[in-house]
This record gives sequence, C-alpha cells and structure tokens, in this order.
Amino acid sequence: MHSIEEKENALLQALKQHPKLAIAYSGGVDSTYLASCAHEALGDNAVLMIADSPSIPREELAEAIAMAEGRGWNLRIIQTHEHENKAYLQNKGDRCFHCKNELFSRMKAVLDASEDLVLAHGAIEDDKGDIRPGAQAAVHHEVIAPLQDAGLYKSEIRVLSERRGLPTARKASFACLGSRFPTGTRIELEAMAQVERAENILRAYGYRQYRIRHHDTLCRIEIDLIDFNKLMSERTELVAAIKETGYRFVTLDLNGYTMGSSA
Repeated sequence: MHSIEEKENALLQALKQHPKLAIAYSGGVDSTYLASCAHEALGDNAVLMIADSPSIPREELAEAIAMAEGRGWNLRIIQTHEHENKAYLQNKGDRCFHCKNELFSRMKAVLDASEDLVLAHGAIEDDKGDIRPGAQAAVHHEVIAPLQDAGLYKSEIRVLSERRGLPTARKASFACLGSRFPTGTRIELEAMAQVERAENILRAYGYRQYRIRHHDTLCRIEIDLIDFNKLMSERTELVAAIKETGYRFVTLDLNGYTMGSSA
C-alpha cells in the first residue's frame, strides 16, 4: 500500500520521462492537479490544451484560463466542434465518446506531430469499472492517464491539491453542459445555453454542487441534500429567476445531486 506522497513522487518521475506532454485541461480537480505536476516536472514542455465550445460554461472556462495563466502554465486554447457532430447531438449514450474524440483529434491537429509528443488526460482510479465512453476515445487516440497509472483516487488528489495550494482542491464535480440532457434527448444549442443561464443563477446564490437537468419546459434541480433547507428558504426568488431563462416548470429532485442521473 503506497502513501499518497509515494504516489505523487511516482507520478512526477513518470512525467519526467516524457520530453513533451500535451494535457487535456479543463480546470477541474483532476486535470488541474495533473497540470500542476506536469508543469513541475516538465516546465513549458507540459502544454495544457483547454477546449472552448458551447458545451463548456463560460464562467468555468474563464476561471480555468485565469488559474493557468496566473501560475505561468503553458496554456493553449483550442476550438472544438462536437456541437456540430450529429452523433453528439443525438445523445444516444455515446455522447462522451464523440466529445472526447473531437478534443483529442483537435489536440493532435494543432500541435507539432513530432514522435516524442504524448497526449494525456486526467482519468483517475475512481474511473475504473465505470462505463465511460470518453475513455474509449482515449484508448483510440493512445492518450495516457498518468494519475490512474500512479493509482491516485479523487480523495487523494484533493488532499495533494490542497497541499499545492490549488483552488480546485475542494471544487465540486464538473461535467460539460451536454450531460444535462437525458440520454436519447437531442441536444440543442439554444437549450444548452438556457441550462447554463439557469445554473449561473444557482451559482450566484452560493450553491456549490448543483445540476440543472433539462426536460423541455421543465427544469429539474439537483443539489446536495445539505442545501435543501437553503433552497426552500430562497424558493420564491429562485423559481422566478429560473423561469426568466425560459422554463415553465421548476422542480427539485428529492434524491439530491447524483452523478449521471440525467440518464
């Protein structure tokens, strides 16, 4: 059983073995920790690639860019076009594959296609055993998962991120806006923007872990169970504000926030 310090040391040593590394960076807990370690190990030879598309909330994108630039990381912003892919928009259960396939394809396209270039992403030990179409895209493009190879779990990455002074140490789970649509429901760009506006309202009210699940004219709110009393005390204002985004009905999911529950 390795300690988290031993795991981090093994990660840093493994990263140093690559002359140059291109990392799929999102500003989330895992990819930010990987970016920090890669920058320590490789300096500017660790190239962070962040996708800019309608699938990414503007505030999340801005925060991720500001964090990377503030730390002097070698960041490149790339335009991805998964929202133009019919298979992605159909949302048949393999949406994440098409999203990640587009991301990794664009990363390869904009970088120097030298033999020593390696692509990496922030998959972790917790991801093993889950059905993750995005991981299939990583295999297809031969993208490595250094955090997973080091045996790191989310809880450990949060502790190590705290020690590094990363603001993402306690950040809530994040997923692209396409995940807010039930499997089989077509993703529309206008509806995706509507979801983003509604989630911005929850964010402005101070909620940390939340999702707006889109069901046509109905908005289903998922938040942590500990925030139920807060939401009920603010119910009148929240409902009015969310209806301004275009929803006719606003509901609270009594199960609370659950990853992947839109399916």
